Amino acid sequence: MARLVRVVLMMAPDFDQFLQALAFAAHQHRHQRRKGAETLPYINHPIALVHILWHEATIQDPVVLTSALLHDTVEDTGTSFEQIDGQFGPEVGAIVRQLTDDKTLPKATRKQQQIDHAPHLCDRAKLVKLADKIHNLRDLRQHPPQGWSLERRRDYCQWAKQVVDALRGVHPSLEALFDQAYVQAMADLDSPAKMEAC
Repeated sequence: MARLVRVVLMMAPDFDQFLQALAFAAHQHRHQRRKGAETLPYINHPIALVHILWHEATIQDPVVLTSALLHDTVEDTGTSFEQIDGQFGPEVGAIVRQLTDDKTLPKATRKQQQIDHAPHLCDRAKLVKLADKIHNLRDLRQHPPQGWSLERRRDYCQWAKQVVDALRGVHPSLEALFDQAYVQAMADLDSPAKMEAC
């Protein structure tokens, strides 16, 4: 949380909107948990994206950071695009739209659409997507989802790489962070010790 406070202080005069987005996302995701055995609060995920973007990739664009906090609110909660537009403006709303899967479609279709749509995302949306995949791969190693077999985890890693490969060229250092997370995750999944543990 101290890191987030530093981000906020550096963002003036945009910190009000960032704080509003943090409070909004925390409220909207309040009943959700991550899939790991620890069932950590879901809000940890968008906060982790801000950490990756700000501290690891030195991205200080308040629209990108605010969009990172809100990127799952429409897809995973009762939030509407109109709420995002009204409270956080059309720039943030446009990014959240680009990052939101259509939950009425089958999961396999949604996953393929992420690959197909990745090259056509605006650069700001690509940055959030990269941070999202980086954190998900790190989380897969540190807090594996309950009930996920090694094969399912491996499939997720390979799919995430397909998405990222389709949007490369926007931010080399973020892409390098993803590549590092991918190599580490796959190495864990391929190690005999991990195989025996599962």
